[in-house]
Amino acid sequence: MNKTLVANKYLEHLENGDIKKVIDLFHENGIVDSPIYGIKKADFFYRELNNDTSNSKLHLQGIFEQNNSNNIALYFTYEWTLKSNKIVEFDVVDIIELDPDNKIKKLKIIYDTVVARKLVNELNEQNE
Repeated sequence: MNKTLVANKYLEHLENGDIKKVIDLFHENGIVDSPIYGIKKADFFYRELNNDTSNSKLHLQGIFEQNNSNNIALYFTYEWTLKSNKIVEFDVVDIIELDPDNKIKKLKIIYDTVVARKLVNELNEQNE
C-alpha cells in the first residue's frame, strides 16, 4: 500500500467509525499526538475518540506529499458529532509519518480546539 492509499484508507475508516481498521493502519507502537487527547498509543486514542463520538463526517480538502519522504499531510474539514449530540466543525491537518512498510508510525493532529475542547470537557463531566 503506498502513502496516498494509506491516507485515503485512514480517512475512509475514520469517517465510517471503523476503529479496528484505523488501528490496523498503524505500526504496533504507532502513536497519535492530539491537541485534546494528548500523546497516546493509537489503539488507546481511537478507542477514546470512538467513546466520545456518535458520528463523523470528513470533507477532504487535499493530500500533500513530499518527495523522498515518509510523511504525508491531510487537510480536511471534520464535522464531529459527540455522544452528547453536540456538533462541532473545524479544519484539520493531520501529519502522518510512515515506517518503511507504510504503517503509520506517528500521526500529529493540528486544529483549533477552542470549541471542541469545551464540548469534550462537558461530555466528560456528564459521564463522571
